[in-house]
Amino acid sequence: MRKKRYCLYLSRPLASKFDLVAMRRKRSKSAFLEDALRQALEPETHPGIEDVLLRRLDAMNRSAGALEREIFVIGETLALLVRYFLTITPPLASSEQEAARLLGKERYQAFLTQIGRRIGANRRFAAEVLETVRVPPSDLFASPTEEQPEARANGAGPHASDPALTTNSQGDDHHG
Repeated sequence: MRKKRYCLYLSRPLASKFDLVAMRRKRSKSAFLEDALRQALEPETHPGIEDVLLRRLDAMNRSAGALEREIFVIGETLALLVRYFLTITPPLASSEQEAARLLGKERYQAFLTQIGRRIGANRRFAAEVLETVRVPPSDLFASPTEEQPEARANGAGPHASDPALTTNSQGDDHHG
């Protein structure tokens, strides 16, 4: 193959390094420069790397979607809980406020303990909730008037068979 000649100008420090590297690798300076230019101008492609990257990006996209769904469920759950709490909680007489504060502090500590246990066991409540709900995803947040006709005919809502989702009529002596 016929080669073309080039005249290059390098700074003295770079030229010294170039001479030293070419001598250590026991290659001609021309061959060394040709390899370096080829790598710079024609980067090697790794066959299949695009497919691997696409699969990894798809997996990351699915994970992000799952996280987005969990955050949505948590946000909706919190909003419903706050609305329910604010709706049913009557104002307290000033004589009862200190006892209510102490009880609230005790319940809050029990709440934090439960969160600590769940995090330590790597159990996610949102995933548990989604596993217990037995309705199509499009109906998860349907209002009670939008219940399935067969559920109304049986006299039960979509969650009546799940004891975890029914109201505890025994009082609030259960903190677990």
